[in-house]
Amino acid sequence: MVSLLNLLGQGEHLTPLQMSVRAALIFFVALVLIRLGGLRLFGKKTALDSIVVIMLGAILARAVVGASPLLATIAATFVMIVIYRLLAFLCVYSERLEHLLKGRHKVLYKDGEFIWHNMKANSISKADLQESLRLETKQTALQEVKLAYLEVNGRISFLLKSKEVEEGK
Repeated sequence: MVSLLNLLGQGEHLTPLQMSVRAALIFFVALVLIRLGGLRLFGKKTALDSIVVIMLGAILARAVVGASPLLATIAATFVMIVIYRLLAFLCVYSERLEHLLKGRHKVLYKDGEFIWHNMKANSISKADLQESLRLETKQTALQEVKLAYLEVNGRISFLLKSKEVEEGK
């Protein structure tokens, strides 16, 4: 036990070897945590996902540098991932909880009209919308757009008008 303690160190006065061993250990702990958290942790990027990722990094960093006890930090991050998974699971069954934790999409543009109150409330300019249109659809004309949404992850998505609808088919 003494040799393990010497290898991991204690407190903030760690040798380069101790910090390196801690970094390697925390790397694998983080890998396990990310696998437990699921792919959506880094995929969706809702406010909930971002908070968990930021907190994970901050807490695990404290373990590497010895600012917090190693086992306590690992335990805290596991609890955080369990809570995250539980909330994600509950959101599947509760739309109210999902909207509370993740938010709702907002309509920014509909059938040729800008929805200015949603654009202003989310600090999105006409230029921001047009930039997203070019990046997401490779188009420049808003006339081709039926709907534009600000998604809960902060991205803007577009539903384009169907060619069949335009041609009267």
